[in-house]
Amino acid sequence: MGTITQNITITPLMDDFVVRALAAGLGLALVAGPLGCFVVWRRMAYFGATLAHAALLGVALGFLFDVNPTFGIIFVCAATSVILVGFQRQKRLSDDTVLGILAHGSLAAGLIVISFMDQLRVDLLGYLFGDILAVTATDVGWIYGCGATSLLILGAIWRQLLSMTVHEDMARVEGVPITRIRLIFMLLIAVVIAVAMKIVGILLIVSVLIIPAAAARRFSASPEQMAIFAALIGCVAVAGGMASSMTWDTPTGPSIVTVAALIFFMITLIPLRALGKSDS
Repeated sequence: MGTITQNITITPLMDDFVVRALAAGLGLALVAGPLGCFVVWRRMAYFGATLAHAALLGVALGFLFDVNPTFGIIFVCAATSVILVGFQRQKRLSDDTVLGILAHGSLAAGLIVISFMDQLRVDLLGYLFGDILAVTATDVGWIYGCGATSLLILGAIWRQLLSMTVHEDMARVEGVPITRIRLIFMLLIAVVIAVAMKIVGILLIVSVLIIPAAAARRFSASPEQMAIFAALIGCVAVAGGMASSMTWDTPTGPSIVTVAALIFFMITLIPLRALGKSDS
C-alpha cells in the first residue's frame, strides 16, 4: 500500500516537471527562430558565441552581488553589445578580432570571479550545457515575458532591420538609423541568450539560434516564411530532444541541439526540386 501511495504522489510531480520543461523549451524556440534568421542572414554567429561566453561573467557577477543571474547576464551582454558597436564605429580593428577579445576576455574574467567565491558552489556544467529539466515556474515566466517583449520589438524594427540586411548603404540613404537598429538587435540577442542559458547552456546557445534558421532557409520563399518555419523547426527539435532524453537518459540540452542538427541534415539531403526550387 505504501508503494502505491508513493507512486500516486510522485507521478503528478513528474508531470508538472515535464510540462514546465517543455513549455520553457517551446517558448525559447518561438523567439529564437525569428531572431536566428537575422543571425544567419547577417552572418553574426560569432557575435552570438561572444555573448554566450560573456554570459558566464554575468552569472558570476549575479552571484557576487546577490542578484538574479539573469539580470547579470543581460547587463554583461548588453555592455558587450555597446562595446562592439563602439569599436565598429571607430573601425580600428576588424569585427572578428574585437569579438575574439570580448569572448575570451569575458569568459576568463567570469571564471576568475567564480574562483574567488569559495563560499558558493557553482554548477559550471549546468551553466555550460544547460538543465532544462530544472526550470521553475518563475523561469518559464521569464522566458515568455522576455520572449514576447523581444518579438514585439523585433516586429517593430523588422522592415528596417531587413533593409539593413539586404543593403546597409541603401538603408542608410533611405534614413534607417543604422547604429540604433543594430544596437537594438544586439540587445534582443542578449536577452534571448540570458533566458536560454538555463535550457541549453553557454556552449550550445548559438546552435538554437542558427540551426533552425539555417534549416528553414532551404525551403522558405520569403523572410517572414523563414521566420515562421524556423520557429516551428525549433519547437520540433525541443519536443524531439526531450523525448529522446527521457527515452535514452541523455542530457536534455545536447539532445535538443542534436535533434535540430539531424533535422537540418535531413532537409539538406532533400533535392531542391522536391521543395519547389531550382537547382541553379
